[in-house]
This record gives sequence, structure tokens and C-alpha cells, in this order.
Amino acid sequence: MRVFATKWFARFARREGISSTSLREAIERAESGSVDADLGGGLIKQRVARPGEGRSGGYRTLIAYRTARRAIFLYGFAKSDRENIESDDLVTARESAYLWLTSDAARIARAIAEGELVEVPSESQKN
Repeated sequence: MRVFATKWFARFARREGISSTSLREAIERAESGSVDADLGGGLIKQRVARPGEGRSGGYRTLIAYRTARRAIFLYGFAKSDRENIESDDLVTARESAYLWLTSDAARIARAIAEGELVEVPSESQKN
């Protein structure tokens, strides 16, 4: 499965010290059927731990997700900064999820080339 992050999310993860391993673990949990919240339209919410801490007080991430195909981290926030996502933001996130999940390989490749998406490396891709 290919895992990506939007340019915005990649900056957020880097600033917060969220590792690609933590992001991949969130997707592995989703792949095994453990989704924190299914928000509809291919959008899920998964918790990601703060570095050195647990998931419960960490970060919430919104992910465009299709089982065994593609996952794109769209948005993230610290639970301490924001309790939940507002309904108008949820509509926007669902629209974004739809666009990324229906994009063909050429569109994804173009988005990577233009810096719009960044691939989240797996352990084997890091070495």
C-alpha cells in the first residue's frame, strides 16, 4: 500500500516530530480493521502518539483511505489544541479525500513531482 502526506501535513508532522514510523503504524492499524473513527466518504480519523508518549493525548489525523490501495494524510491536530474538527472542515476534508482517492496514477505522480504530495516511506524504503 502506498502512503502519502499532503504538503501541509508533511510540514505539520515534521514540526511536531511525528515520525514516518508512527504514521505507518496508524495505517497498519487501519489495515487490520482498527479505525478510531470512520468519517464517511473514504475519510478516517486515526490517533498518532506524541514522540515518547501514548496515542490518547497525542495527535488526531484525518486520512483519505482505501483499504489495501492508498492512504493520504490530509490534516492533523493536537488534542490539546483542538477537541474535534468542525462540520464545515469535515465537508472540505471529505471532498479532498474523494479527489485524492479517485486520482489515477498519473495524477499522483504529478502531485509528487510538484511537491503537492510526499510519500511516507516504509522501513524498507528508508534503507
